[in-house]
Amino acid sequence: MSFLAGMATASRARVERARSLQSDREIQAQARALPPPPKLALSDRGFDLIAEVKRRSPAAGLLDTGGEDIGARARDYALAGAAAISVLTEPTRFDGALEHLQQVVAALAGRAPAMRKDFLVDPYQVYEARVAGAGGVLVILRMLERREAIALLEASADTQQFVLLEAFDEADLDFAAELVRDFGARVTLLAGVNCRDLTSLQVVPGRLEALAPHLPRAVPCVAESGVESGADARRLAAAGYRGALVGSALMRAGDRVALAREMLEAGRQGRRCG
Repeated sequence: MSFLAGMATASRARVERARSLQSDREIQAQARALPPPPKLALSDRGFDLIAEVKRRSPAAGLLDTGGEDIGARARDYALAGAAAISVLTEPTRFDGALEHLQQVVAALAGRAPAMRKDFLVDPYQVYEARVAGAGGVLVILRMLERREAIALLEASADTQQFVLLEAFDEADLDFAAELVRDFGARVTLLAGVNCRDLTSLQVVPGRLEALAPHLPRAVPCVAESGVESGADARRLAAAGYRGALVGSALMRAGDRVALAREMLEAGRQGRRCG
């Protein structure tokens, strides 16, 4: 079984367990009763950062033993200028939990939206994310049929959450462009390119630049994985990316605020020169 297929199977099992405790109607009503989440506000300086909180990566291994204050990390990211905070909630390979999302939302206190990063397969999980405080969700196009992706976007529109559409190749980006055309007026959308090989889970050098000519032009596009430094941010910004999602590098950084600011400034310089 491929990595994404295994993640999808585990995700569906989690949905069914959650549904046994709270029905679709109940979680939808709870989500709809909430005030709108903080909006995703991108800088007019041309490059933004989605900074990630995660305890483990299948590729990088353990990043946090659980002793750190997740909320304090999220506040630091917001202080550094991150437009949004991504929070891993997948439990089996990333040691994530919805409670981590709730902790981040409470710590941010509206300074920036939090995004649920998970292997979402069912609209139930979008409503679940909103109930936990999320202002956005990740949608991995490679692992979804068209009807499934549309159902997730419909739920996102219903809950006023932004969506990062994650692509791995040109076909995924074509699919993202179709969804932007159909949903762009109803949902705040970003298109992301993940440059990991789905078998080895290692970063593929050059893939982000190779796919840059195929990025949807109607929405901001985000480089995912492999962004380790200001130099990386500058290079990708010059290639056409409007932002980067950075997880492992920030989790390992001795001074996460300084690294986040370095990436932002370098990316903005790259956009001016690109």
